[in-house]
Amino acid sequence: MAVDSAFSSPLGPPACQKDAKALQFIEEMTRNADLIQERVLAEILSRNAEVEYLKRYQLDGATDRETFKSKLPVIKYEDLQPEIQRIANGDRSNILSAHPISEFLTSSGTSAGERKLMPTIKEELDRRQLLYSLLMPVMNLYVPGLDKGKGLYFLFVKSETKTPGGLLARPVLTSYYKSDHFKTRPYDPYNVYTSPNEAILCADSFQSMYTQMLCGLLERQQVLRLGAVFASGLLRAIRFLQLHWQSLAYDIETGTLNQKITDPSIRDCMVQNLEPNQELANFIRNECSKQNWEGIITRIWPNTKYLDVIVTGAMAQYIPTLDYYSGGLPLACTMYASSECYFGLNLNPMSKPSEVSYTIMPNMAYFEFLPHEPGSITGLTRDPPSRLVDLVDVQVGKEYELVITTYAGLYRYRVGDILRVTGFHNSAPQFHFVRRKNVLLSIDSDKTDEAELQCAVENASQLLREFNTSVVEYTSYADTSTIPGHYVIYWELLVKDSSNPPTDEVLDQCCLAMENSLNSVYRQGRVADNSIGALEIRVVRNGTFEELMDYAISRGASINQYKVPRCVNFTPIVELLDSRVVSAHFSPSLPRWSPERRR
Repeated sequence: MAVDSAFSSPLGPPACQKDAKALQFIEEMTRNADLIQERVLAEILSRNAEVEYLKRYQLDGATDRETFKSKLPVIKYEDLQPEIQRIANGDRSNILSAHPISEFLTSSGTSAGERKLMPTIKEELDRRQLLYSLLMPVMNLYVPGLDKGKGLYFLFVKSETKTPGGLLARPVLTSYYKSDHFKTRPYDPYNVYTSPNEAILCADSFQSMYTQMLCGLLERQQVLRLGAVFASGLLRAIRFLQLHWQSLAYDIETGTLNQKITDPSIRDCMVQNLEPNQELANFIRNECSKQNWEGIITRIWPNTKYLDVIVTGAMAQYIPTLDYYSGGLPLACTMYASSECYFGLNLNPMSKPSEVSYTIMPNMAYFEFLPHEPGSITGLTRDPPSRLVDLVDVQVGKEYELVITTYAGLYRYRVGDILRVTGFHNSAPQFHFVRRKNVLLSIDSDKTDEAELQCAVENASQLLREFNTSVVEYTSYADTSTIPGHYVIYWELLVKDSSNPPTDEVLDQCCLAMENSLNSVYRQGRVADNSIGALEIRVVRNGTFEELMDYAISRGASINQYKVPRCVNFTPIVELLDSRVVSAHFSPSLPRWSPERRR
């Protein structure tokens, strides 16, 4: 298609006129970032001038930055919990937003072991859709011809509940996939999926995955890109293929659908797509029965140009495994978002994972940045909250914690993400995602911090009391060499009665006790999503943690300031610990979990 020269973009030549408009929008937003930020804040404050939260701080209708910053505190989720609980219980007064709260988005972050509830309003779906609409126009600058095939994306909905006041509480992507924005999206040749909506919207994770994989195999030659939200999700799909390729091949050979797929809408949909294909079935059997699965992605989907998955932050641990299965295909990280807000996109999506930077779109919310010092004990500078930095005033090379004010009723809210400034696109800064604040362990969307891990160890160690045994020291490791990955906890035990040591069965139960002590996001990953494997305790011989300290000191650590790390990922340390293991134990069953009831 010929593109009007008036729509040219500094980012590169657009693939079509629709792309040109999207790229022009990005340029306009980033060129005028500070002006747009000023306008966004004024819009948020003026429309919500009469809400209870803003009146409490006597903003008196002011919409300027100075008044806003001088009167409103910087807050965490716990500060807002009373207001959120009132809304959840059915209070429909204008507590946080003048627009009605349409639902709650459940964050993967937790408070007191339960998912955080993020209020949202209907128009936020438009804002999220706007950001989604910018992704392919940018990708088309780097990867031509994506309109000539399809994307095999493994997308899933998760369980949802209702609060006592009747509002839905569900993950942000479940909200999006169930919205008309997604279900009735207009045809776009650059963004066609192999997975039918019926499969994506099926709440049964097995039926959904089976159908999406089957459709991907049926259209293997048309697939130009593979994706999932997180890298762990794509690896889980590969593991699913390893476990179920024989059933999938049988369905392809016979043109029938496995009887385990009982969802009526899926069965109705697949009747139209399934017909016997002996050649394809033989191909699947031949490839999948081989011992070596290296490069399996490009062997089965030979026209794949890249993998679309998040591999920044905790997901970076999956890069070697993705490279193994894909033969080193490029890994594209396209956008930066959370339950609280969608933030921005990667203007160079084919960059190396270690070099990924996200450009914050100034129209999405009002952004502030709390300076962060990586070397300090708390991580935060001593600057008071009034010294928070505006979007355009951040400095290259420095780290900040992200603070947002949204249209949906979050005001100066600390997201908990630590970002490093890598540069600017026009006047909008670009950030490398460093990490989630205070997170020790993460396999999928779970986030376990030090306090939670400590509590889980304490609860599990109660089972050792009758054996006159205690946990002397412990550390942890997110083992992603298995699919799905799982938590490994290293324990050094003090057994005071050698004639009555704890049995293997008791140590297995310690694993389960730890899992039952972890947050609901972890337990859902274990029980409902199958995204996390059984927790493992590896008992190490006595003196191991002294050896760990000796090793750290030999590398320059101060003996006076040395503390046992509660999580390890440095290979020599993991190898040292593994070489001292005397026994290994796994959870014998799944932890307790059911869809959360909102009190």
